[in-house]
Amino acid sequence: MIAPPFGSDRIATLDDIDRRILELLQQDASLPVSEIAARVGLSTTPCWKRIHKLKEDGVIAGQVVLCDPDKLELGTTVFVEVSTNQHNETWLASFAKAVQSIPEIVEVYRMSGDVDYLLRVVVRDIKGYDAVYKRLIKACELHDVSSSFAMERIKYSTALPMRLSPAEPEAAPAPARRRTGAAR
Repeated sequence: MIAPPFGSDRIATLDDIDRRILELLQQDASLPVSEIAARVGLSTTPCWKRIHKLKEDGVIAGQVVLCDPDKLELGTTVFVEVSTNQHNETWLASFAKAVQSIPEIVEVYRMSGDVDYLLRVVVRDIKGYDAVYKRLIKACELHDVSSSFAMERIKYSTALPMRLSPAEPEAAPAPARRRTGAAR
């Protein structure tokens, strides 16, 4: 397994207040409980209890600081498609160990389709990516690697949606046209 699962397997039941609390915390996890409580219409203690329950249930998986990659000179994002011809547990364990040991690889997904894995890599520049690439191919055997450099980040968020868009209703059949006048 590449990343450990968060929390329990149980799906949490959330009401609108829980969702509003999560929206606020995803925007700014440093907000005081008293401010969150005021914004969601609760007093401090019930709000604190809800936040504690969300943590206990694994809905809140952790709290982190988000850094600006440009200010850390890590402004180059590379999406790397990896294909393997070895689909076995030994290879997967080796690959998982390799990607976990390379800090510039910040996300890894096992994919469906033509590509087996998709990696997001953050580095200073192309030379930095080349060093990551060399470490990766040294650590495990890969069949094919294809890299795409992001030119511009148009949208980025770590916040998960709390209010999903409703599904599109099925289009009702058009009403039958009424014929008026004499038949031709």
